[in-house]
Amino acid sequence: MRRAVVADGGPNSGGCLSTLERAYFIYKTMTREPEETVASKITRILAERIVSGALAPGEKLRQDHIAAEFGASHVPVREAFRRLEAQGLAVSEPRRGVRVAAFDPAEMREVAEMRSALEALALRHAVPHLTAAMLAEAERAADEADRCRDIRSWEAANRRFHRLLLAPCGMPRLLRAIDDLHAASARFLFGSSAAAWEPRVDVEHRAILAALRRGDADAACATLARHVKRIGPLPRRARAEQGGYPLFG
Repeated sequence: MRRAVVADGGPNSGGCLSTLERAYFIYKTMTREPEETVASKITRILAERIVSGALAPGEKLRQDHIAAEFGASHVPVREAFRRLEAQGLAVSEPRRGVRVAAFDPAEMREVAEMRSALEALALRHAVPHLTAAMLAEAERAADEADRCRDIRSWEAANRRFHRLLLAPCGMPRLLRAIDDLHAASARFLFGSSAAAWEPRVDVEHRAILAALRRGDADAACATLARHVKRIGPLPRRARAEQGGYPLFG
């Protein structure tokens, strides 16, 4: 395995870490701000509640209540609301305030298309930096996803599989955009399919890994693009009510 010179606490000094360890360091620094601001903390926690379904579509986000909960002024709460709107998790309505965004079938399809394009782009740039150890770690995440017995643990393992393959692209803005899209996918999944979800083996994860191991970047990217765009029908009742599709990739 190639070695990279990196700092004990960062990428630009002293100690020696493996390429996999360096990629993990980059992943951790990208996925959480070094010093989380109050607005960032509020955004993160509210986003988790929206994605999990703890805050339902259409539910009002009350600025006073949220400020009191976090012991904050209204300024970071308003900033958190703006960030949630940018992520598509909340909407601001005149004279009605800020509410949790409703499910939109067209948005589900848009998220699938965007993930397909952006994840394929990230993988294309990550391929030259992927090592056998990184692929082995991604395979362990795929194995974990296949063994999951509930939708939430499956989503976490599935997201980890994708992140492990894409993180070495070294494009933090692209990865942040993909993270936001994964959050949207998870929200659609939890809100639409939890009751109908069943454990399954994801053969496309194996196909992506196989293509990467034989050095076929084109096949890996094409399979990934198709994989994240693949969607399945909602349960009949939800399909009648919403007319949309949840994301499974």
